[in-house]
Amino acid sequence: MSSAGDRRQVAPPQASAWNIANALTISRLALVPVFGWLLLHDGDPSTDYRLLAAGVFVVATATDRIDGDIARAKGIVTDFGKVSDPIADKALMGMAFVGLSIIGLLSWWVTAVVVVREVGVTALRFVVIRHGVMPASRGGKVKTALQAIAILLYVLPLSESWHFVARVVMSAAVIVTVATGVDYLLRAHTLRNTSPRAQAKRERRAAAARAAVESAGRRTAEAAAGTGAETSAGTAAEAEAAARHTAGPEV
Repeated sequence: MSSAGDRRQVAPPQASAWNIANALTISRLALVPVFGWLLLHDGDPSTDYRLLAAGVFVVATATDRIDGDIARAKGIVTDFGKVSDPIADKALMGMAFVGLSIIGLLSWWVTAVVVVREVGVTALRFVVIRHGVMPASRGGKVKTALQAIAILLYVLPLSESWHFVARVVMSAAVIVTVATGVDYLLRAHTLRNTSPRAQAKRERRAAAARAAVESAGRRTAEAAAGTGAETSAGTAAEAEAAARHTAGPEV
């Protein structure tokens, strides 16, 4: 006969954070300063440095897709990967936006909107991490893809007609960036209200409130009982005094 402990479901152990998928994520982070140095290199924008920067950017963004596919195929999805993967994406994209603004190819207000959103979402992930990990959403992946295409068009030394295409794609990327930022806010609010941690906290508060009500009820009942006993004793004393007065003095 199996005991209750034997029937209890045991969560499967999570895969180790030391795996190929997370290694690719870390490599993407390592490529960020390389890409930034090539993009900001002084000289003619049509030089090979711009092409090298575009090549590094393509390799770095490719690892974003590869590491996720490997993690899901091999069953090695980890909390570390869920957190570090979007951070690596934001570091790469942030470097691209800031670099393009520094060299005068992109307006600073566009960079400000994107960077504020990315930093805000990253901070939001850490704020709610006690309640659970928020993985990248489908809208977030679309946003990343649009940003990557637009950045690549800006980085490559192309003709002015291609720059027009880059501006169109970048406009769409900014719209999706803002929309997904609002979506992450709503998801974080829902996670904080529906996570097991939040439910346990509400149950503790409800239990404390019930205990306080029961304690107050007991104190009220005890006070009422004490008042009733005092009233009964006073009534008996008054009756005895009235009887003595009616009987007159003892002879």
